Amino acid sequence: MASRAHSVGVLVFDGMKMLDLSGPAEVFSEANRYGARYRLSIVSVGGTPVRSSIGMSVPVDVEAAVADPFDTLLVVGGDVLPASPVDPVLSATAKDLADKAERVASVCTGAFVLGAAGLLEGKRATTHWQHTAALARSCPQTRVEPDAIFVRDGSTYTSAGVTAGIDLALAMVEQDHGPDLSRKIARSLVVYMQRAGGQSQFSASLQGPAPRTPVLRMIQDAVQADPTADHGLESLAARVRVSPRHLTRMFRAELDTTPMKYVELIRFDRAKALLDAGHNATETASLSGFPSYESLRRAFARHLGLSPTQYQHRFATTTPTPRARPAR
Repeated sequence: MASRAHSVGVLVFDGMKMLDLSGPAEVFSEANRYGARYRLSIVSVGGTPVRSSIGMSVPVDVEAAVADPFDTLLVVGGDVLPASPVDPVLSATAKDLADKAERVASVCTGAFVLGAAGLLEGKRATTHWQHTAALARSCPQTRVEPDAIFVRDGSTYTSAGVTAGIDLALAMVEQDHGPDLSRKIARSLVVYMQRAGGQSQFSASLQGPAPRTPVLRMIQDAVQADPTADHGLESLAARVRVSPRHLTRMFRAELDTTPMKYVELIRFDRAKALLDAGHNATETASLSGFPSYESLRRAFARHLGLSPTQYQHRFATTTPTPRARPAR
C-alpha cells in the first residue's frame, strides 16, 4: 500500500498521559496490519525513559536532538499541563522537531506544548474541554474551537482529551490512505470513524470560577437554587435592584454573555444531571425550568447537536440494554 515507511515521532515527557501515546499508536499499528507502513519512534528531550501519569516507565527509542526528521510529529499531553508552564527546553525541542516534519499533531494538552513553541499562531486548534479557555488565554493568536474532537489546520492537527487521540490518528490515516483503510481500523478497534456531537457533550457548560461581581453571584445562586422560578430579565434585574440594561451590560462585561443565555446554561446543566439520574425528558424539562419539552430539545440541539434522549442513552449506564429474544 505504501512505497516507503511513514515515520511517526511521538514526543513524550515526565507526567505524560499513557493513553495519549497508546491510543494513536494502536491505530498506526492496526493500519500496518492492512498494508500501511507506519514506523513509530518514541522521543524525549534527553533520550531517557519518562514516567507516565499512571507511574509506568515509558522507554524511549531516540534522543530528540539526534533523531532523523519525521514525517509526522505527535506531541502527547499530560496532567502537568496546563497546571505548570511548559518547560522551555520541551517547547524548543518540539519546535525543532516540527520544523523538520511534514505534519505536526498534538493529543489533549499537548496543544500547550505546540502553543508554547509558537506552532499554533494564526491557526485553529483545540484541546481537552476543561482547558480550552486556558489555551485561548495562553495563545491569543490562535482560534480555539472548544467543541471540536479534533481540528486540522493545514498540516497541523490538534485533538481534544485523551481518547480523542484515536480520532486524530484515524483522521491522519484517512488523509494518508483514504477512508476505506480508516474504516477498517475503526471497525477492528470497535470505535466510530466520526463521533456524533462534539466534546461539549462530556462537559459541564459553566466552567471556570464563579462571577467576581456580587450582583452576578447573587443571580447565579438564585437560579441554581431554584431553576424553575421566574428568571426573566425584568425579574432578575428587580432582584438585584439594577435596571435590565445595566444588568445586561454587567453580564457582557464579565461573562461575555447575556442574562438569559446564562440562565439557560444553568438550566441546561441541571437538565443533564436529571437525565443522568434517570428522569425522562418530560420530567427533566419541568424540573430544570424549561417551559416545555420542545424548549429543552432545542437547547440540547443548540449546545450538543443531540436530543435529550440521545444524550441520556449515551451517558445513563455502561450496561448494555438486553436484546429482546425473538418470539418462538
